[in-house]
Amino acid sequence: MAQTEVKDLLNAGVHFGHLTRKWNPNMAPYIYMERNGIHIINLYKTAAKIEEAQTALKKIAVSGRKILFVATKKQAKDIVAEKVKNINMPYITERWPGGMLTNFVTIRKAVKKMATVDRMKKDGTFETLSKKEKLQVSRMRAKLEKNLGSITEMTRLPGALFVVDIKREHIAIKEAQKLNIPIFAMVDTNSDPREVDYVIPSNDDASKSIEKILSLVTLSISEGLSERKNEKEAIEKGESKIDPTKETEKSKTITDTKVATEVVTNPVIKVTDEVETTADLVADSGSKSTEIKPKKTKAKAKEENSKEKK
Repeated sequence: MAQTEVKDLLNAGVHFGHLTRKWNPNMAPYIYMERNGIHIINLYKTAAKIEEAQTALKKIAVSGRKILFVATKKQAKDIVAEKVKNINMPYITERWPGGMLTNFVTIRKAVKKMATVDRMKKDGTFETLSKKEKLQVSRMRAKLEKNLGSITEMTRLPGALFVVDIKREHIAIKEAQKLNIPIFAMVDTNSDPREVDYVIPSNDDASKSIEKILSLVTLSISEGLSERKNEKEAIEKGESKIDPTKETEKSKTITDTKVATEVVTNPVIKVTDEVETTADLVADSGSKSTEIKPKKTKAKAKEENSKEKK
């Protein structure tokens, strides 16, 4: 993960805040000083917060969840679209559709409409429509593509939300708060940082500042995605880690089964071994003889008595 250099942030103009009369008092811990009626953001705190956000975003990327980027302001539109396309994540750069998260099922239906129109064009059913119907369908498809084209691959709610300018995107923030979705955001001196889980105190108006922060964030996400890809490949190849304790348990069970099969197949060998061991024990204990005399039956005893009388 790339380290954040304070000098690079300074060159990008991340430290410029809003006018002092427009400030939010909750941003006081992140403000360094005031100059010419403008608040200056403490870049050391910004760098620390960027690293914190990077680690959290990387974990989400490794888990396989999507991160939704929201930036509808003019300065950030093109930058967000360009940066986020490279990492294959969903983004909203046009008007935020109301209920995008809280009413996600309806939004998914609208996205499916685009897929049905595309299918109609492939099947040839689109050509059977009248000229007026074709025009209506194509206009509807273009409108949906403009507003929701970037979230076609987002089949479920995102794992996190990354927002540029939380004052402008207040509806998106409220929806994410309702659903307990973690919020990452670039927060300027005129905004309330308490609404965000991961605050990045920075200038959210300058295009250079937005580009710098987004490049650092997207880099950490791409690293997380590459890690996930490597793990998948390792599992497919069978190179996953083997627990040594499990291996010893396996070997023990194998040996136990071997002994059991030997006892079943060669019972004679085992019995003779037992006789030898008992004889050795008797000899060691100091007994006079180790011979085992067979017991006399009644018939044999009678025969011996009759022979003696004769």
